[in-house]
Amino acid sequence: MPVLTTRDQDRASIAAAFADPSRLVVVSLCAAWCDACSQFRAAFERLAAARPDTAFVWLDIEDDADAAGDIDVDNFPTLAIYRGDAPVHFGVSLPHETTIGRLIDALATHAQPLASEAAVSALPARLCVAKG
Repeated sequence: MPVLTTRDQDRASIAAAFADPSRLVVVSLCAAWCDACSQFRAAFERLAAARPDTAFVWLDIEDDADAAGDIDVDNFPTLAIYRGDAPVHFGVSLPHETTIGRLIDALATHAQPLASEAAVSALPARLCVAKG
């Protein structure tokens, strides 16, 4: 499955991923001006290609500010990982493909719901709404 974005044509796939309580959804919160994010994008796409049962979403926190809402991003890239629509990880990650791949693989088998800020918990619903 390709990396999804906030384009209207991806919203149904995003909604289906968040609706499946057994599926991991990995959201990369980045910004277009961020060099680390630009370099990480290719690795994120390879991670997605290697894990077809996991949904991957690329979210530009400035271009897609409505979807990002009030999420507090201290540095890039920040990953928000969900099992269905329940957050299981939120935090800054080094943009190392192998490290992030191991994190995703570990969460795929041992993820527990995370007590997170309201903005992180609300992200799935905001990503599923078509742009107006």
